[in-house]
Amino acid sequence: MSWIDNILFNLPEVAAPTQKKLSFKEKLKWTGLILILFYALGLFPLFGLGQNALQQFEFLSIVLGAHFGSVLSLGIGPIVTASIVLQLLNGSGIFKFDLTSHDGKRKFQGLQKLLTIGFTVFEASIYVLMGGLAPPSELAGTGVYTSLQFLLITQLTIGGILIVFMDEVVSKWGFGSGVSLFIAANVSQSIFVQAFSPLPSPTNPGVSAGAIPALFQSLAAGDPVTAGLKVAALASTVLVFVMAVYAQAMKIEIPLSFGRVRGHGIRWPLNFIYTSNIPVILVAALMANVQLWAHLLQNWGHPFLGTFVGNTPASGLVAWIAHTNIVGLIIKGSFTWSSLLHSLVYLLVMLGGSVIFSIFWVQTAGMDAKTQAKNIMSSGLQIPGFRKDQRVLERILDRYIWPLTVMGGITVGILAGLADLSGALSRGTGILLAVMIVYRLYEEIARQHMMDMHPMLRRFMEA
Repeated sequence: MSWIDNILFNLPEVAAPTQKKLSFKEKLKWTGLILILFYALGLFPLFGLGQNALQQFEFLSIVLGAHFGSVLSLGIGPIVTASIVLQLLNGSGIFKFDLTSHDGKRKFQGLQKLLTIGFTVFEASIYVLMGGLAPPSELAGTGVYTSLQFLLITQLTIGGILIVFMDEVVSKWGFGSGVSLFIAANVSQSIFVQAFSPLPSPTNPGVSAGAIPALFQSLAAGDPVTAGLKVAALASTVLVFVMAVYAQAMKIEIPLSFGRVRGHGIRWPLNFIYTSNIPVILVAALMANVQLWAHLLQNWGHPFLGTFVGNTPASGLVAWIAHTNIVGLIIKGSFTWSSLLHSLVYLLVMLGGSVIFSIFWVQTAGMDAKTQAKNIMSSGLQIPGFRKDQRVLERILDRYIWPLTVMGGITVGILAGLADLSGALSRGTGILLAVMIVYRLYEEIARQHMMDMHPMLRRFMEA
């Protein structure tokens, strides 16, 4: 065993349960405890923080499961970055891991954790040293300022490592994964606050920040414009939820049989949204990075990507790729044809980007027909009525995977874009993430609950 393997195999980790299967109550307990801890840590502010320039990127904080300005400012960013890098390296064949063997899985997981720790330190340093989360500006140039920078980096690193271990607890002792749980928790919190908060709105102190209290206030005050805006926001959120659940439930099931065991087989599911919401996440992250660089270039006196007025895009590329609430403009009576063109450009960027990233992800993440056919053949499965040949299986899968890749990318792009353009209570990408995560979590909880039933009742449910 090499010294690298010694490091990878001896990294600290959360111990797995000794029993073969955990009960439903045990998994529910650990999932609930980690969720409470996640919300609690998100309320702990960073000691020594003076400037929080990351507040303007609220959408990124929701998708990354982060609370900018708190100990959990990094969120799941390092974990996701390390996972994507490793998946791309493995899928492209640059680094090859034998994930069918125990040692291969341990090496892959160890390297992913090591990369996550490295990205945690790197991102913490970038956030602080680039001024995103900086000490008070009046201390700049002093030794205290440098000490506070180091302290902020240390706090962010500790918070990032805590997220790693909390993710392991959920993966081994709870339902699903911590990464999915933290994203769903953040999106759900955002939607709940924007729907029910009775506190006054920062932009309109006379009206509640929550859509439902504001709706009743505006109806009582005889304000049809505000009431219409709130109804549109609630309706668009519900509509996107329903459409996302419907699309998530759609799938194609390919019948497979065990070659050596006659009469027994399974169904290999191919989801309609084949690449899940990965493409729209990548598009949204790309747009956020363009906005970030546009801000920096404008501050340096080179507004090549466009200009901002405060935190609002005013001109250039950033203005065209920023979404606008076109339904709200229609209700307010301020709709113009330029706003319609702006909305169409934004929708085309979301749609086209989702399709491109969907194709890219299938090719690099091992989801193409060739890799899937290889996995099926290695499991001893084949399609009934066809010769047991990987090339035959690959051609059959190719008929489904490519159309699903393109149509799934178009669907998530349109859903996310329409949610943004209709003024939903959260960004469309966030709503899609929450729906897909909660749907899969529901399926896993339902299966676990069924397994804990009495054997007679379980057989009845499975029938």
